[in-house]
Amino acid sequence: MAEAATQWTMTAPAAPFVRRAFAPFPPSAGEVVVAVAGCGVCHTDLGYLYDGVRTNHPLPLTLGHEISGRVVAAGTGAERWLGQSVIVPAVLPCGVCDLCRRGLATICRGQKMPGNDIDGGFASHIRVPGRGLCPVDPARLEAAGLTLADVSVVADAVTTPYQAVRRAGVGPGALAIVIGIGGVGGYAAQIAHAFGATVVAIDIDADKLAEIGRHGAALTLNARTLDARALKPTIAEFATARGLRQSEWTIFECSGTAAGQRTAWSLLVPGATLAVVGFTMERIELRLSNLMAFDARALGNWGCPPELYPAALDLVLDGKVQLKPFIEQHPLDDINAVFAAAHAHTLKRRAILVPAA
Repeated sequence: MAEAATQWTMTAPAAPFVRRAFAPFPPSAGEVVVAVAGCGVCHTDLGYLYDGVRTNHPLPLTLGHEISGRVVAAGTGAERWLGQSVIVPAVLPCGVCDLCRRGLATICRGQKMPGNDIDGGFASHIRVPGRGLCPVDPARLEAAGLTLADVSVVADAVTTPYQAVRRAGVGPGALAIVIGIGGVGGYAAQIAHAFGATVVAIDIDADKLAEIGRHGAALTLNARTLDARALKPTIAEFATARGLRQSEWTIFECSGTAAGQRTAWSLLVPGATLAVVGFTMERIELRLSNLMAFDARALGNWGCPPELYPAALDLVLDGKVQLKPFIEQHPLDDINAVFAAAHAHTLKRRAILVPAA
């Protein structure tokens, strides 16, 4: 690279990130080097730094898996990406194993996750496999009033709930309940609405509830002020008033908290689908037999297959999913302060860290 390359590296659990200069290796066959435009700060990154969640690659490691940027170098076989604006999928499957060939890329055992298996995007540059990158049309980006850094969050915060909504079979006439209207849940609510569902949003932050009420949620409920036992009958009354079914609700647990998971479990109805999207190290006790009694199902959601990224991005560029009200950019050099604020829950929007020009 002609320009200086830097990365902010996690050297020990719960320690500040350390800035390091480095020389990116030339890309090998099938690889590319991406000049990072922006990298979103995810709840999972907080788990690695503060909560003892272990990375697959031993420390030191550069975190960050919500990455957008421009390809500035390409190895043999990946030349078509040179000069293109791209989103780097948060989970990069190998594409050639039995699981990948059978359409099960999200559980590929050879997958690479930036900031977990390989160095991530809290850096000026990142070297990644070229397979599965999502191209971004600069003209459509400009028409949508967005920057390349803005769409970094598509890499996880948008595409993970996109896969969850698709997998759950959400469509017109459905009642979708989203618990936790944060960096992922806000997009889950918008995507479910775009798929035709009537959306109920549950959170403990009045400001977030008010915002999502303007972007797709038909009913917002504050779990801090509403008795937990009153949530289900309140939603049932709302469903009746809207002519919606009292069965087959789809519940998206996006808070990544024990309280959110308990709430999600308490909302099971006959034929319900529980989609677990958020992650927590906390444990809860539950009666698993409720799945049997309600003839319900529970689905995990790990990442999103790269082939679904263009359709998810289309929702953003077509204005059906709004990013701007839910994101804010910060200089990458402020990474330690931004992480501290995110951990203290003082950020109102998902942070995107932008390297110095």
